[in-house]
Amino acid sequence: MRVVVAGAGSVGRSIARELLSHDHDVVLIDKNPAAMRVAQVPEADWLLADACELSSLEAADVTSADVVVGATGDDKANLVFSLLCKTEFGVPRTVARVNNPKNEWMFDGSWGVDVAVSTPRIMTAMVEEAVAVGDLVRIFTFHQSGADIVEVTLPDDSPLVGARVGSVVWPTDTVLACIVRGAQPLAPTADDTLETGDELVLVMGSQADEESLQHLLSHGAPAVPAIAAGDPLVAPELAAVDGLGDEGPGDDR
Repeated sequence: MRVVVAGAGSVGRSIARELLSHDHDVVLIDKNPAAMRVAQVPEADWLLADACELSSLEAADVTSADVVVGATGDDKANLVFSLLCKTEFGVPRTVARVNNPKNEWMFDGSWGVDVAVSTPRIMTAMVEEAVAVGDLVRIFTFHQSGADIVEVTLPDDSPLVGARVGSVVWPTDTVLACIVRGAQPLAPTADDTLETGDELVLVMGSQADEESLQHLLSHGAPAVPAIAAGDPLVAPELAAVDGLGDEGPGDDR
């Protein structure tokens, strides 16, 4: 894969080193001569130029890039770089760094950004994830689709503790993607039973109802008839229950 990175500061160089370690081809662009620390990433191709100018992007052969990354410390530069790469050169995928969370609303498809990475938001999410038990924590948002990756750690009194995954009906447009139990990630199956301390990683589409998900996590829902092993996903009108068995519905919590 060929990747063009705008911004050869510490962030841009770190991205380049990671990509190079995975055998990708990387071009680093920066207009500041002081940023040309070629010896720190000698495997990359370097270009002293303004990444917001068409001539510079032509010199970097952006047309042949699979991905471009706007990694400068200037949000305006990252937006212009992404827009030019997407609209003028047809780059398939653009990733842009958001330095100021107040500018995050602009980093979307209208500015040619496929994926926006907000360091402050990610750090906030990591802090919340580390200390919050039972609360829904938004980890990442895909700006192109509007989908969110969220996480919740089940406390002792969660109504979902003891429930079979196949008996839980998540709100529309919400999918349980992974269960992290201890240090082990698990691909959820219908017969898995949720336990105290499980970290649930869910993907919520742009039309997902977060309020319904919060209610489900906090209060559960009325008991429903037992579900056959071959039918892990049930009709939307059924709801999550705790401890269903084959003999009949369990108790509400």
